Amino acid sequence: MLKQPLSEQSQLNSYQKMAVSHKEGPALVLAGPGSGKTLVITHRIRMLIEEYGVAPEHILVITFTRAAATQMKTRFEELMEGQHLPVTFGTFHSVYFRVLKHAYHYDASQIIGEERRLRLLSEVSAQVEPAMAEEGIESLQELLSEISAVKSDMLDISHYYSRTCPEDTFREIYQVYEERLRKEQVIDFDDMLSLCFELFSARKDILSGWQRKYQYILCDEFQDINRLQYEILKLLALPENNLFIVGDDDQAIYRFRGARPELMLGFEKEYPGADRYLLAVNYRSSEKIIQAAENLISHNKVRFRKEISGTGKDGGPVILGSFPGTGEEYERILSHIRSYREAGRAYEEIAVLVRTNTGARKLLGKLMEYNIPFQTRDTVPCLYDHWTSGDIFAYIRAAMGDESRTVLLRIINKPCRYISRTVFSGSKVSLDEIEAMYEEKPWMAERIRSLREDLRAVGRLSPYQAVGYIRKTIGYDGYLKGYAKERHLEENGLLEILEELQSDAGEYKTFAAWFSHMSEYREEMRRQRENSAADRRGVVISTIHGAKGLEYPVVFLPDVNEQVIPHEKAGLSADVEEERRLFYVAMTRAKEKLHIYSVKERYGKSAVVSRFVDEIKSRKDTGGS
Repeated sequence: MLKQPLSEQSQLNSYQKMAVSHKEGPALVLAGPGSGKTLVITHRIRMLIEEYGVAPEHILVITFTRAAATQMKTRFEELMEGQHLPVTFGTFHSVYFRVLKHAYHYDASQIIGEERRLRLLSEVSAQVEPAMAEEGIESLQELLSEISAVKSDMLDISHYYSRTCPEDTFREIYQVYEERLRKEQVIDFDDMLSLCFELFSARKDILSGWQRKYQYILCDEFQDINRLQYEILKLLALPENNLFIVGDDDQAIYRFRGARPELMLGFEKEYPGADRYLLAVNYRSSEKIIQAAENLISHNKVRFRKEISGTGKDGGPVILGSFPGTGEEYERILSHIRSYREAGRAYEEIAVLVRTNTGARKLLGKLMEYNIPFQTRDTVPCLYDHWTSGDIFAYIRAAMGDESRTVLLRIINKPCRYISRTVFSGSKVSLDEIEAMYEEKPWMAERIRSLREDLRAVGRLSPYQAVGYIRKTIGYDGYLKGYAKERHLEENGLLEILEELQSDAGEYKTFAAWFSHMSEYREEMRRQRENSAADRRGVVISTIHGAKGLEYPVVFLPDVNEQVIPHEKAGLSADVEEERRLFYVAMTRAKEKLHIYSVKERYGKSAVVSRFVDEIKSRKDTGGS
């Protein structure tokens, strides 16, 4: 049921006052972008203590990141004029680890960190499937994400269908990874949750003690919760169920990490009679941006229906643009950035938000070229460090005369030539000698001769022509398609990297010039990372996921095309709705100026403007509650 506004606390609007005044029982707070959710949470804590007589030590505030927990605590202490009250602020992991620490005497040294976890998984993957060792950190991170999803969704591994590799391979990696954790007597972040759930389920006396400790629970960003986090939270909130959840289902964008937005949508069924509050005023964005974003998100069917208003700020219309290709698109972005800078904007007031990390690579090169400072909020993978690029470079190095064993081993069966690795002995390799080894198998000797002729041909070509020859004539694209199918990898994504690499090669006349540029690019990226880590100045380059929770006066959204956003992997309606939520998050990062750009051609192929561009022009209420 919906509560009525109260007249107290004049610094809050009427919607915020209703939420803050909630006393007992479950409550759902729908907090749209820029609606003051942190303000509401901190004021409600004060209301519980000062007006309702709740002891501070009985209040638990849970967030998803350590930074958010620290910020929430700081804001609360400012509200309380410096009083240090024993309210608990923490992440799910920190709170649940505290439970394990008391029960099992765990200490921090037994938690495996991300870097060590990646290293361990790399060892396990190389042991189970040696070919995966070349795929690099991105592949490992996807595997870790999938392992986390299995644990957080409480799934049976024997019935799990992997999206990153064959099922048998994934199950073996998962099982060996778990064995290694146990052998080294460490737990990962997901284990903290599963062990806590098992403890509370088995030991009602321990659960009862923590229930008495935390009688009022406030949970921020609830749309990002996973199944296991929620199951523990429900146990902890019993029997009074003083559970105050705050979030926005329209900003649920982390399903790939195991988040389950349907848990928020089903909260009122889980807790019949729960009060619902809507924070309906967006203090961040201009009216035109708010309207465009509301038009967009209204096309989602599975959501809470909302009416969001602004404060009358006029930032001008949302700027739409379409360009022949990414070159012209990025030139326009750079031109606008320079204009905003000349008009007095600081570079760090401007953000360019991309769908994926790979979408930022070419733009970073342009920013370097024009000497415009930038900062990256995500680790932008280097095009030249991707494993497919490494295969192309190995072919080129072999064509330039490199006879090292590592180079030849990398390419000899890409595509498959059925040549045994055992013929490669010593640090140097002679194709003539290998051909001689196969003299009694003429069909194998012919494959070696063909490879040698192909390498001679590559050595005579320009970088652009060489990449094309390796891909089409030698057949690397065909090899890659087969490998992607076998490993459940995204074929188009891998081929797009090669398209980008070939396009990049076209800017250089010789291999020496191209390789020299790569070295300079890596050094400049290293320098930019150091500078941005030190002073956080410059134009912000970020993925949309990385920018969630942040805001900027000026935002650019490039490459708003079908196959990019919504992403080509978004085949189901639920996937498209998540992509629409992602674009909604991107739009609502903008305070005053929002530029939405698309292109007509990407990597030599025609491109279609995203359906989302049309949707921002008109409202469509399709459902919701």
